[in-house]
Amino acid sequence: MNSISFSKEELERYSRHLIIPEFNIEGQRRLKNAKVLIVGSGGLGSPLLLYLTAAGVGTIGIVDFDVVDESNLQRQVLFTVDDVGQPKSATAIKRLKGLNPNVNFIEHNTRLTSSNALDILSDYDLVADGTDNFPTRYLVNDASVILQKPNVYASIFRFEGQVSVFNYTDKDGKVGPNYRDLFPTPPPPGLVPSCAEGGVIGVLPGIIGSLQANEVIKVITGIGDPLNGRLFLFDALTFETRTLKVHKDPDQESIVKLIDYEVFCGIGQQTEDVPSVKEINVKELERMKDSNEDYQLIDVREPYEYEIAHLNGVLIPLDQVEEQVDQIASDKKVVVHCRSGVRSAKAIESLEKKFGFTNLYNLKGGILAYADEIDNSLAKY
Repeated sequence: MNSISFSKEELERYSRHLIIPEFNIEGQRRLKNAKVLIVGSGGLGSPLLLYLTAAGVGTIGIVDFDVVDESNLQRQVLFTVDDVGQPKSATAIKRLKGLNPNVNFIEHNTRLTSSNALDILSDYDLVADGTDNFPTRYLVNDASVILQKPNVYASIFRFEGQVSVFNYTDKDGKVGPNYRDLFPTPPPPGLVPSCAEGGVIGVLPGIIGSLQANEVIKVITGIGDPLNGRLFLFDALTFETRTLKVHKDPDQESIVKLIDYEVFCGIGQQTEDVPSVKEINVKELERMKDSNEDYQLIDVREPYEYEIAHLNGVLIPLDQVEEQVDQIASDKKVVVHCRSGVRSAKAIESLEKKFGFTNLYNLKGGILAYADEIDNSLAKY
């Protein structure tokens, strides 16, 4: 560790760290010697990457297979309008190199899967999970446990965020709880909407991602008390915080291999409790429109979403479909749509179960797919 040296420029850059008695040159050495993997460069990943880069973490890996979208810019402060359509991982690295050229960046422009996770994570000292879906969270957790890596976790939704440090080995060699000790099994599919469906206030990932970066720095440098065995909760509306204790589950099965996390989280599977719904794609809808077929189009989004972009459907928000069932035709084909197809599928399931509809079709991919494939002038949000 003492062999790690700093240039005059680096000493000046990190001078505010070096004068902190608890941190000093030793803490900066540990940062420069560290290899951190950030999974996701979006809302949480943006502040994470900016502050860890500025702090002088020696090597930072970025896993992200997505491209920059206009709807990202409300919260993903790494990117600008000029970056729309560009790969997030490469764009992020270009921006971050301008912030601190002393950091070594490794790009993983790929989806993290059960087949590549162990290989990717094995090269790093710790992983910071900035993802927004349950399959990847469980994948990151399990790979971290198998490889014995700390997992600095955070998640956000609307106005609420949470942070914890999982699988952390303390100074006595005791390994703390992991994500499965807090959430042994995922929620039923569709119960917890993603940020794309449920929304998130733009400043929240900045707040929570900065707290996550703080925990990464604490783990690397050994200063303070990481959120090991604790879950920090933050409500941006009330500005209330809580810290809950998280204990290891003695009945949790040992994690020895990675599994199919899509199946584990119930994604893409049909069960007896979740009936399948009939679907049409946007090209089929366009053919129906062009041929003047007699059909009804129902939009189950919220009124503010309808104002942003719409397909001239009848607006019946999801939470009102049962109350306004008399507006839905039963004698002709009815196409139900939302933003991406999730809420409209829920609406159809409810209507088929409670009212016996047999003429409902979900628009696959929702208005987003329509904007991509049929009408590029429609606003994406």
